[in-house]
Amino acid sequence: MTLSEIRAQAIVPAMALLPASMYARPNAVDVLLLATHLQEAPNREQCQLPARPGQCGPARGIFQFERGGGVAGVLRHHASREHAVAVCDALGIEPTIDGIFNALPEQCDVLDAAMARLLYWTDRKPMPGVGDVEGAWQYYLDNWRPGAYSRGTTAQKYALRRKWAQNYARAMDEVLG
Repeated sequence: MTLSEIRAQAIVPAMALLPASMYARPNAVDVLLLATHLQEAPNREQCQLPARPGQCGPARGIFQFERGGGVAGVLRHHASREHAVAVCDALGIEPTIDGIFNALPEQCDVLDAAMARLLYWTDRKPMPGVGDVEGAWQYYLDNWRPGAYSRGTTAQKYALRRKWAQNYARAMDEVLG
């Protein structure tokens, strides 16, 4: 699936299920979400590092949500819970941690994109503008809290930051064309 397809088939339909205020700056939202997707699951993986063959690791979906991390956080946060329940209702998904988590690897990319936007929505800081690569990187780190970064060596952190710059540039190219 291309970035254009992810945008058209996951992000745009997801934003249609959320309040208009969450998509008031569509280019900024799309760039941030596409860059996040590329950072988390560049090959559109639905399961993170399988613990055993045939089983998903701790994260699922094209934005790599963890049950006790992003999924639980979005469902429990005062700024996102009501919207997460509404999205689940619209998609026929049980609005529980397990209901959402179990729906993610089943190719429910619209749910995944909505959850990604809602996770960023919980941040009190404003979303960085298009082109603010460093601001977007910090925003991503603050909200996704990638273990590969927090537990990584200096060299690994540098590589992840470089990967972000490349992914952000790809996302900007897609959105701004």
